[in-house]
Amino acid sequence: MDAIINYFEHIPSSHRSMILIGGLTFFFLLENAVPLFKKKYNKVSHTGLNIFFTLTTILINFFMAFMLVNTSDWVVAEGIGILQWTSAAPWVALVFGFMLMDFLGAWLAHYIEHHVKWMWQFHAVHHTDQNVDTTTANRHHPGESVIRFLFTMAAVVIVGAPMWLVFLYQSASALLSQFNHANVAMPDWLDNTIRLVFCTPNMHRVHHHYRQPYSDTNYGNIFSFWDRIFGTHQVTDNSKLIYGLDTHMTEREANNVGALLKLPFDGYRDHIEYTEEEKL
Repeated sequence: MDAIINYFEHIPSSHRSMILIGGLTFFFLLENAVPLFKKKYNKVSHTGLNIFFTLTTILINFFMAFMLVNTSDWVVAEGIGILQWTSAAPWVALVFGFMLMDFLGAWLAHYIEHHVKWMWQFHAVHHTDQNVDTTTANRHHPGESVIRFLFTMAAVVIVGAPMWLVFLYQSASALLSQFNHANVAMPDWLDNTIRLVFCTPNMHRVHHHYRQPYSDTNYGNIFSFWDRIFGTHQVTDNSKLIYGLDTHMTEREANNVGALLKLPFDGYRDHIEYTEEEKL
């Protein structure tokens, strides 16, 4: 336990970068070896576009990181937040603090982004991807990267998270996001086993179906049980899924970096309503 705390408390930036790049490389190779969808598209162009948004996310997090460090140091020094109020033992902080960080910083943030129109406008860039794979994990508009960062900051204050817990959470969140976006074919027995606790590609893909109500389900990133607790868990045949966003299905809207950067400011578009016959 002490080794985990000490490592993540002093984790070098190079190690955090290696976790991000290493995970991306691993799942990229895995999905090319055992893909679920074998759709033909310009993978180089698709990857390049998503890497562009990955780099903008890295830059924003880099320039705002001092705020996160200062906030964590402040809550610990002032005894603010759930873990500080309860004087939680390290193992309690690891288990319950980690779970709370995932709920507040990921699940709840994601849910709110889908239900607050101006936030959705930024998050929509993530959903326009019509060829979801591991690189989609970091396809976020710079504005959404700021929104997500602010949710993480709020989670740190509410949880009273020490810096080692924050870095542990961020590292795990990056890896699990790359995993559950990966275009990997998984046998049902393995997916069902992992899904008892963690989000899987088969689970999260449903969230990327191009139309509601499916895109308003399976919000989880690390833990799968939040969706079961709050009634947003959906099981659907992945082979019938169509990726993208029903309001932005043209080539330019889905694959042009300029159009995607402008998307949040183009005005809200209502989703197309399903008929019963059209539901999967």
